[in-house]
Amino acid sequence: MGSTLFDKIWNAHRVGVREDGRELLYIDRHVVHDLHAPHAFKALSRQGYTVRRKDLTRVVQDHTAPTRSNLGTLSDNMRVSQVLSQQHAVPVVDHQSAQHGISHITSVEQGWALPGKTLACPDSHASTVGALGCLAFGCGTTELVHILATQTMALSKPKQLRMTLTGQLQAGVNAKDVALHLIRTFGITAGRGYAIEYAGPIVQAMDLEGRMTLCNMTIEWGGRTCLIAPDAQTLAWYQAPENEIPAELVAQVTRQMPGLFTDAEARFDLELTLDCSAVQPQITWGTDPSQVVGVNDPVPLLDGSGAEQQARHQQALNYMGVEAGQSLHGLSVQRVFIGSCTNARLSDLREAARVVGHRRVADHVVALVVPGSAKIKAQAEAEGLDRVFVQAGFEWHASGCSMCAGANGEVGQSGERCVATSNRNFENRQGRGVKTHLASPATAAACAIAGHIVDAASLMSGATP
Repeated sequence: MGSTLFDKIWNAHRVGVREDGRELLYIDRHVVHDLHAPHAFKALSRQGYTVRRKDLTRVVQDHTAPTRSNLGTLSDNMRVSQVLSQQHAVPVVDHQSAQHGISHITSVEQGWALPGKTLACPDSHASTVGALGCLAFGCGTTELVHILATQTMALSKPKQLRMTLTGQLQAGVNAKDVALHLIRTFGITAGRGYAIEYAGPIVQAMDLEGRMTLCNMTIEWGGRTCLIAPDAQTLAWYQAPENEIPAELVAQVTRQMPGLFTDAEARFDLELTLDCSAVQPQITWGTDPSQVVGVNDPVPLLDGSGAEQQARHQQALNYMGVEAGQSLHGLSVQRVFIGSCTNARLSDLREAARVVGHRRVADHVVALVVPGSAKIKAQAEAEGLDRVFVQAGFEWHASGCSMCAGANGEVGQSGERCVATSNRNFENRQGRGVKTHLASPATAAACAIAGHIVDAASLMSGATP
């Protein structure tokens, strides 16, 4: 029997088996963000350990980094993580450096995540880098200390699931819409206990940045890690001049790619297929990423599901201030956030800028664009994208997690309705009482201009928004 891509990477990094049955996996790169670094380094010191591979570890300031004008202000987490990292002689990516950005984005930009390698990060969206065939795992503080001390991670080998996405996307539909539609179709627990491989013509047609958006959302339907086999699209991203990847790294990726695929005779524990031909631009109506509709469709009615499901449905309706059967179209929006590790790459900013054009943000809307890294910010500014946004009335920020994490004080006001390109819409996620609708960059930009929820296609066609 053949091997899956997951098996090939797992077996190549398997160090041994613990007495408790978990396997020890060697970690090629370890990226630690400022929210968890202080706790982990303090615990490491208390236990009398040092960082085993300082050269393979990076500390990134992203979750609590301010992205507004007060860039000189360090949060407590940033200050402590910087001091402790220096004590342990671990490199820190300072929030003002040219390498700064959201960890899941800079991991790819800087070549820390590579096809066929393993990566750990104390964040559930570590799976983002699965887009290039890098096996990544989010980890908690205890696991984080273990990795710092041993450069290995103790894991129970998960079952495997292949998600095949078929069909052809309609114009104006992108990876974020596909991810939301997938979660809507299968639910928030369908991937639990599985390592997921995305495959099929929809995935093959996506560029690497679209694949990163899809993989980023894996945790939102229960999966801890995921992979997409590297191919011509992967190599094209590394070779693109705008990405400024050093020639030696491109050569390394080219050498690593052969063999990084699932053998034809390999078997998965579960196979799922989703036809995406009819997918429309998506937007969430509720308080988890599965509570989704097409942007022009009504909120679903309470159906004959169980009492627990109906209670969850009603609670989401109550929090969001919407009713079953109601159309979201025309619902007033007070805030728009374009950013996060899900949708803050250069292609995302270009997509949003195309919608904005020479239009203006509605007077009652606070709209902000937060690039995913300092590199993306500089590239966007070189293309003039920042001017498109600023002239339209958007705030143009430095890179960081910003409103997605809300750990840096960048939150909305209670009662506001926010359209966001981030990955989570839980109650109070972006500020106490803030009602978050997840959508693509195009949809978010259109909502900022119209001042209410609207389909980007109708805005750009000149139809009444």
